[in-house]
Amino acid sequence: MHSVIPLSKSNDDEVVAPSNQGRPAPLVIIIGAGPAGLTAGTELIRKGAKPTIVEASSVVGGISQTAVRNGWRFDLGGHRFFTKVERVEQFWHSILENDEFLQRPRLSRIMYNGKFYDYPLRAWNALSNLGVFEAARCVVSYGIARVRPPKDQSHFEGWVASRFGRRLYGIFFKTYTEKVWGVPATEIQADWAAQRIKNLSLGSAVWNALRKPKGQTDITSLIDRFQYPKFGPGMMWESCAHQFSKAGGSLVFDAPVQQIEWRPGGATAVVSREVTGTGAQSFVRRECDAVISSMPMAELVEALDPQPPPEVLAAGQRLRYRDFITVALAAPGDAAFPDNWIYIHDPGVRLGRIQNFASWSPHMVKEGQTCLGLEYFVNPGDDLSSMADEDLVALGISEVEKLGLVVPGSVTEGHVVRVSKAYPMYDVTYKESVDTIRHWLSSTVPNLHCVGRNGMHRYNNQDHSMFTAMLTVDNLYGATNDVWSVNVDEEYHEEKATTAVAVFAG
Repeated sequence: MHSVIPLSKSNDDEVVAPSNQGRPAPLVIIIGAGPAGLTAGTELIRKGAKPTIVEASSVVGGISQTAVRNGWRFDLGGHRFFTKVERVEQFWHSILENDEFLQRPRLSRIMYNGKFYDYPLRAWNALSNLGVFEAARCVVSYGIARVRPPKDQSHFEGWVASRFGRRLYGIFFKTYTEKVWGVPATEIQADWAAQRIKNLSLGSAVWNALRKPKGQTDITSLIDRFQYPKFGPGMMWESCAHQFSKAGGSLVFDAPVQQIEWRPGGATAVVSREVTGTGAQSFVRRECDAVISSMPMAELVEALDPQPPPEVLAAGQRLRYRDFITVALAAPGDAAFPDNWIYIHDPGVRLGRIQNFASWSPHMVKEGQTCLGLEYFVNPGDDLSSMADEDLVALGISEVEKLGLVVPGSVTEGHVVRVSKAYPMYDVTYKESVDTIRHWLSSTVPNLHCVGRNGMHRYNNQDHSMFTAMLTVDNLYGATNDVWSVNVDEEYHEEKATTAVAVFAG
């Protein structure tokens, strides 16, 4: 049952809307229509439920959406469709037809000191760029790290330096990482490196460069091909949303959650702020048997009504995020680079990474042209986030021209898309804060389930976010999966997906 409460009226004046009394249990409210939320909704539909998804924005896909501006389609961050979880793979192909996926070769490089370095590492390319003297220093530095590894490997710098040596860490990791997070690399916990880099080290990278045949997929960071929906990742989630609604699910846009009502034992209702058919804004209250939340964990804690204990509130307030800006620039196709993306390690520009969407899919760009996605990582209220769109476009043009990535004067137009809370920060307090919140929820509000990147405050890939949603839905029907184990076990990423599925699925 749900009720509509006009903002100008008190709870005593609420208007009760018609409800679906025949809806099968469990009655589930899903917060967020990104990959995790839509996957959860689809899995519930397939089990015979009729869930409701409330989405704060007017689009689906979250950070996996495909933005459309003046006929250009561009991805927010570049989303490869690669997974070792067969269930996720099957889900993708149940939503889109096989011919709607392109098989794309991966070409990505690091730009440092005006030179391009292949990524993944190729020994002779790195040697020729670094020069014999610098390459020798890097090898010696790596040898020292193997004999006397850094004492403190709890942070990003120590963890990476122990696996690559300090010189390669300084060349290939430090600058980009500090652009992403906006803090010294010693303030980012090693968990993030462990999730993103996994078993890759200088030794394994050189071994793969010299010995691995094309098509290897043993190490996630080194895959050299991937699938990609021909109209971008948003194509997947737009189609998923359409199928979800057609099958009887309810998807409500522009409905930011204001309150999650609970009592000891579980959540009882979700209240969102929505626009009614008459154009008036109202609070809409939906009763539920369970809640699946992919909203930022800090916002989830703030929305709980009544407030949770002080230590839980404080834990939510300690969680930090990094915002994200994409500046999309249109340019002639032959005026750009061939890579899918390039990491920019040059400290002289604010740009962190740049995508070439013609290399992702020719269907996303106009004939003879390409769209470049420039990525900036910001904090709310800083100079970049406060910059007007036209100034961001001008900055982006000046930086790609300065780097020599496009021909000067070749950019014809630009567009800006901003994403708040795109990256959950792995600072020194995040783990303790997340553990405090999740354990309190588990013991006090056990029918409120956190999934996805922001929902779990974990830097999940798209497939990991989806898998947490799948396992959560299974749990609603009696399974006992440990959802928090997803994207933690190294074997899951690097060796055998089938073993991982058996472990995670209980």
